[in-house]
Amino acid sequence: MADTAEYDCDVLLGADFLIASAPPEAGISGHHVVEDAALAVSGGRITAAGRRSDLEGLRAKRRLELGRSLVMPGLVNAHTHIAMTFLRGWADDLPLAEWLTRHIFVKERRLTAEIVELGALIGCAELIRTGCTAFADMYLFEDAVAAAVDRAGLRCLLGEAIFAFATPASASAEEAADRVRGQAERFRGHGRLRVAVMPHSVYTTDAAILRSSLRLSEELGLPLHLHVAETAREAEDCRRAHGKGPVAYCRDLGLLRPTTTLIHCVVPDDEELDMIAESGARVAHNPRSNLKLGSGVAPVPAMLRRGILPGLGTDGAASNNALNMFAEMNACALLHKGHNLDPTLCPAAAVLDMATAGSAAALCRPELGRIFPGGPADLVALDLRSPNLLPLYSPFSHIVYAAGGFEVRLSMVDGRVLYEDGAFTTLDLPQLCNEAEKLKQWVLKTA
Repeated sequence: MADTAEYDCDVLLGADFLIASAPPEAGISGHHVVEDAALAVSGGRITAAGRRSDLEGLRAKRRLELGRSLVMPGLVNAHTHIAMTFLRGWADDLPLAEWLTRHIFVKERRLTAEIVELGALIGCAELIRTGCTAFADMYLFEDAVAAAVDRAGLRCLLGEAIFAFATPASASAEEAADRVRGQAERFRGHGRLRVAVMPHSVYTTDAAILRSSLRLSEELGLPLHLHVAETAREAEDCRRAHGKGPVAYCRDLGLLRPTTTLIHCVVPDDEELDMIAESGARVAHNPRSNLKLGSGVAPVPAMLRRGILPGLGTDGAASNNALNMFAEMNACALLHKGHNLDPTLCPAAAVLDMATAGSAAALCRPELGRIFPGGPADLVALDLRSPNLLPLYSPFSHIVYAAGGFEVRLSMVDGRVLYEDGAFTTLDLPQLCNEAEKLKQWVLKTA
């Protein structure tokens, strides 16, 4: 075998179309289409991207010619509970409060790290298969989630959920915070895993926990994520208890800042939207979960008018019931047009921005969700030979309105191929299929 020095790059990838991007310093968005394209990858980074003719002279360890394909940035899931695949299809068609307190929390009281890791592995397989390369995760036993993500090869911003009550993972909010400290130390310097402070929500914590979570995030230099203004009932309860809505309550506690992500934000009023815009805080929009739980429709067009570019998230598979970011983009684009009776709202390119640059900003990883020289080699490729993608006029249109996610033929993270033409390289799918039955039996046994 020839010496490494003889090569210009590890992988030279060619495709008929490429969604290239501006670097983060150019602004939060900036995708453009390159036809007859190629890109070079070395050391987990994109070293060159452009037309085939400009890169064809490069010497590569591996040439990966995808032909009639569309290479695009890996999608970024701004919010999920990845391990909750074990409750996919359990307790459907219920309002949030009943679903959460009578069905989900009941199961979670008996959670184990083993259940969480297996559920997370199944979730990771789904993300890889449907073109997602990075995600933010809030759950219990996040060390088990980290183990699954590390094995799968994805990127993750993980956060141990902090509650005002005991959980199987932590006897108190203080113990959960100690878990966060340990995770921050353990994954410091890890290339793909990072940690955030994630108090669950306004309604499952209190002011003291939220203040201590803020102090912890500032002390450790970590992002802060929490569910906020998810339902009208939550907002009314907050006003009754504190004399203000959930966003205003968080503002007055000092939580609104550029490294804070507010999850859902379905029912903020205009004044609260102004608070978010002025603070630079991020929003994770979860349209399909919000619809399934009957929580309402987040005012995304009003956010965009204020310069707030939300990230897109799936939420967990117990309330979606998928972890498919293509489905989420489609729902986002259609929902806001129909709800506002305006077909010009949330055009395809803007929605792709949400699922890439917007979500990356919510993870405090602005370099993700983009394909540019010097950026991380996190990308996916769609098979344009799929009947539902024929013919092609606009790649942006196909990504948001026509693709379903399972046209993905290649997923790469950090320069490593995780999925290629039907085969996973890091996960054993038949084994996961068998082990999924264990999850089902565990759920039924604890019913």
